[in-house]
Amino acid sequence: MEVPFQVQGPRDLYSRTIFSSGTQFNIKPFLGFIPHGRTSQSSQMQLQSSSWQKDNLVAGSHRLIASADFSRRRPRKMLNSRPKGTSPKGFVPKTQVGTSNQKRDQRNNREKEVSSAPSSSEYARTRNKTTEMQDLTDKEKMVGVLQVKKVEEDGEDETAEQLEELPGTGIPVAEAKSEQVTENGRVGADNDDVPKLNVDVAKSELKTQNESVNIDASNGGTTAKSDVVVALDAQELEGKELDGPESNDMKQNESIFMDEDVTITKLKKPESIKEINLGVSIGKTEDDSALRLELEMEANLRRQMLERLSEENFSKGTKLFHYPEVVKPDEDIEVFLNRSLSALCNEPDVVITGAFNDWRYKSFTTKMNKTHLNGDWWSCRVHVPKEAYKMDFVFFNGKDVYDNNDKKDFCITVEGGMDVIEFENFLLEEKRRELEKLAKEQAERERQAEEQRRLEAEKAASEADRAQARVEVQRRKEMLQDMMKKAARFVDNIWHIEPSEFKGEDMVRLYYNRRSGPLVHANDIWIHGGYNNWKDGLSIAARLFSSDRKDGDWWYAEVVVPDRAVVLDWVFADGPPQHAVVYDNNHYQDFHAIVPKAVLSESYWVEGEHQIYRKLQEERRLREEAIHAKAERTARMKAEMKERTMKMFLLSQKHIVYTEPLDVQAGTTVTIFYNPANSVLNGKSEIWFRCSFNRWTHRLGTLPLQKMLPAENGSHVKTSVKVPLDAYMMDFVFSEREDGGIFDNKNGTDYHIPVSGGVAKEPPMHIVHIAVEMAPIAKVGGLGDVVTSLSRAVQDLNHNVDIILPKYDCLNLSNVKDFHFQKSYSWGGTEIKVWFGKVEGLSVHFLEAQNGFFSRGCIYGCRNDGERFGFFCHAALEFLLQCGFHPDIIHCHDWSSAPVAWLFKDHYMQYGLSKARVVFTIHNLEFGAHLIGKAMAYADKATTVSPTYSMEVSGNPAIAPYLYKFHGIINGIDPDIWDPYNDKFIPISYTAENVVEGKRAAKQALQQKLNLKPADMPLVGIVTRLTHQKGIHLIKHAIWRTLECNGQVVLLGSAPDPRIQNDFVNLANQLHSSHNDQARLCLTYDEPLSHLIYAGADFILVPSVFEPCGLTQLIAMRYGSIPVVRKTGGLYDTVFDVDHDKERSEAQGLEPNGFSFEGADAAGVDYALNRAISAWYDGRDWFNSLCKRVMEQDWSWNRPALDYLELYHAACK
Repeated sequence: MEVPFQVQGPRDLYSRTIFSSGTQFNIKPFLGFIPHGRTSQSSQMQLQSSSWQKDNLVAGSHRLIASADFSRRRPRKMLNSRPKGTSPKGFVPKTQVGTSNQKRDQRNNREKEVSSAPSSSEYARTRNKTTEMQDLTDKEKMVGVLQVKKVEEDGEDETAEQLEELPGTGIPVAEAKSEQVTENGRVGADNDDVPKLNVDVAKSELKTQNESVNIDASNGGTTAKSDVVVALDAQELEGKELDGPESNDMKQNESIFMDEDVTITKLKKPESIKEINLGVSIGKTEDDSALRLELEMEANLRRQMLERLSEENFSKGTKLFHYPEVVKPDEDIEVFLNRSLSALCNEPDVVITGAFNDWRYKSFTTKMNKTHLNGDWWSCRVHVPKEAYKMDFVFFNGKDVYDNNDKKDFCITVEGGMDVIEFENFLLEEKRRELEKLAKEQAERERQAEEQRRLEAEKAASEADRAQARVEVQRRKEMLQDMMKKAARFVDNIWHIEPSEFKGEDMVRLYYNRRSGPLVHANDIWIHGGYNNWKDGLSIAARLFSSDRKDGDWWYAEVVVPDRAVVLDWVFADGPPQHAVVYDNNHYQDFHAIVPKAVLSESYWVEGEHQIYRKLQEERRLREEAIHAKAERTARMKAEMKERTMKMFLLSQKHIVYTEPLDVQAGTTVTIFYNPANSVLNGKSEIWFRCSFNRWTHRLGTLPLQKMLPAENGSHVKTSVKVPLDAYMMDFVFSEREDGGIFDNKNGTDYHIPVSGGVAKEPPMHIVHIAVEMAPIAKVGGLGDVVTSLSRAVQDLNHNVDIILPKYDCLNLSNVKDFHFQKSYSWGGTEIKVWFGKVEGLSVHFLEAQNGFFSRGCIYGCRNDGERFGFFCHAALEFLLQCGFHPDIIHCHDWSSAPVAWLFKDHYMQYGLSKARVVFTIHNLEFGAHLIGKAMAYADKATTVSPTYSMEVSGNPAIAPYLYKFHGIINGIDPDIWDPYNDKFIPISYTAENVVEGKRAAKQALQQKLNLKPADMPLVGIVTRLTHQKGIHLIKHAIWRTLECNGQVVLLGSAPDPRIQNDFVNLANQLHSSHNDQARLCLTYDEPLSHLIYAGADFILVPSVFEPCGLTQLIAMRYGSIPVVRKTGGLYDTVFDVDHDKERSEAQGLEPNGFSFEGADAAGVDYALNRAISAWYDGRDWFNSLCKRVMEQDWSWNRPALDYLELYHAACK
């Protein structure tokens, strides 16, 4: 393959620099320099030179051909380089293009010689295109050298002498210079401007292909008819550079490889030369002088290139160019600016400032220097990083005058490197590493801070223990002193000690008159004693023996007095410790005797203080270790529960869509499986997949549509997607055609699957709840629990939550932390004071209206409740507006805060709160249907507290027109409030692992507390409000049925209706008479007792006529109690009958967990209770495993919080 390569050679070459006159040669090797060309084994380059001048010049057509064995040639010897740091980087001539091994060997050899010198292979990357070289004018002069070396031919070694001076001149080669002059606006320089070359070692290679050289002396010419390669390589260059006064040194590697047909004529033949043999012997010493001149020629050619570029750009009116013209990554480039054509024409200083890749990567600022190019050209060098695809920059004077390309900035394209997407991925990977580093640093800081807190707490605890030890020692000292006053040496006819004078460690006999006390008939008498007011407890035990004394019934024991004893303490008994029955304890005063010779020094009390201190420290350590271990286990169980719930959340729609792997990780490829048979696309011939990330906001936008392919598993289709590193959510929908048609977008919410491990995190949403109840400070029913628990769960998912609540005068402020006045504002002619506090870790704003609306001593029950809560809703929105809140979601609840929906849309959406969307939740449709219907019309999304209840009320006129935005989301319970592992109201903590032991202890405590028979029988618990909704007629029947089945019943609850309350009072009295040890009705509200019932009962009965959600059955399962419920509302969505709901539970990723019935009659209750109690009696092991199973199910807010977040995002779409 031949590649045309047009080069214009120098016009003037002094003949005196080569040979003397009289001889002409026709030789093939080409003696020029190709600054930007790249040769390969298969390329040919044609070089066309102009005619040399008439005197001693060479004229002809030049053609360069790379021979077939080019890559097999031996590597050439490297040049020695100067010490590093003597010349700047860049502008290094191009090396030979050979095999990868050749290039690697060459690079390695050069690196060994000098690490600072840029290799020719590095410079070769900067010269990737063919350039044209301009002809020199007649006045331009260049010196060329044909280096003649040794060649081995036909087995003969013939070596030509090296030239020590320029032939025909007598001038040493080292002193030769080239000259340039200025002509036609081109930059010229005298000989002083030409770089001086200092080369230690030169090397070249000349190889003949045809091994034929014909010398025709008769006609005055010599013709070489063979292909010859001449290679010149140098690494040292000293002299002035063109690009500024700062650059005095430049390292260069020069490699010229030519295999060409060349005819050189009109050369004078030196008299001393009869025959020229051309060749190369690698590793031989080469001619320094010739190489210096060759490098001079290269430097001049480079100068010509820069001159040409400067002339061309100046003539075009272009003020900027760069060298090399093709910019490659990980190389230096030189940027040239013509100051006279820029906005900096009158500025003394020129500075370039910029960055790469749209100003996003590696900024730089460099001062530019005046060059020797003709005109006002300034230049500087910039290193292009390997990650660059574009270089962006502007010029300025170092202060306030800029040239920014008419506000468009300057840019240079970098070729052969990363593209935009690759760079984005590189940045993401860098960010990921940075985030990992920051996370480790943060973790280390937290660890150190925790360690510091621990040390400070330990120090404070130590000081507290020392103080307590001092107090205890002082107390003991005072008690001992008081005891010494009361103690005696003997008591007549009761006891005495011999000898009467003794001290610590002495052996004494203690005598006791058996007739003096209750041991008069005892056959065996023992002393149980201690010292110093029983300081070390029981430390003396000895048997008494009968004495020979005749003045009474005296018995004695030999006792060693404890060291440091001041007072001896004892009692007498009829047996040894742990076996005595009858005691003589001196009428509960014990016996005390003085140790006459005892003296307590101060060291005794100091040692005592140390002992007390060490004991307190050990007790504290054990206590804190137990607390820490329990906290760690609690956190671990919560994390495991959350992980299981997330897996269940992902599997909950597996019948329609799922992914492999299930846990989608950023930076990986995931496969999506879709079953159109279970969707609106059932029967469609094609399924198309539309996907993006980060809730359709990802920088890549929507990915190209994909047609899904049949999967191996039945009716599923599948496709794969590469998940970017900055993804935190994968979003997708399905359609029947490429252009759309019918879509499956999950009823308008789209499909979303969380992505973990990415560098980007989901931006937090701001949710504001406006409600009239909040547990535990203002709770009436389940609404208060939902507001608190849902808010906590969403906040735990790293979102921001605020709650606005009326400041009732009946608030339980003991559960409010950091309660303080915040501000005041007016609305509707009423001053409203705003208070702030933290409730369960949530930010709560309390609105105190000065019109007395919320100073009624109650939450509900006033005649003007509608007016009160309407005022509150308006005041809450006014608070948001005046305080500058900009929430994403305003969440209102039930009829009491329903007015928020239309007040917001009518009065506030246009005045600063336009960002917000309204979500309305119906907790119970039984109250305020008109207000609920109006809120449904205005809300962006609406929910109720269970999917089944949403279907049950879908026909209600307040709901029916808005089913398209109506969703059912099951409520959860707060796992921190209802936690058998950390419940202070039950006798022992328990988990699913020891549920049997825990519930047995709780049942015993419950039976004892309520005076029930402590028997092993099934216990049914009922915790409820006594209303018709809760099925009070079914509750009564269930009580009697349980007693008939030989079970126990405990009911806790009260009725707001006095008639119902009295009815149950009468029932309680009746049961007290007939089944006092089996039934107990507690007709009040008792929070601690409710915890004990949930833990101690085997079953919890919830026979509601209707139940929007119900929390009782969820709490029961949390404590391992089995729910017995009626199939309605949320009870149906959470309780799966062990006999009938296996498939339904599996569809939810659960197992059966209770007993249920359908009819709201006695027969339905009997059907469920009979099966439940029979299971308890007949299969205790199975029943215990069922208790463990229900405890392991997650009925917290983990799952509902995810569903609500999906709804919030759908509302904001």
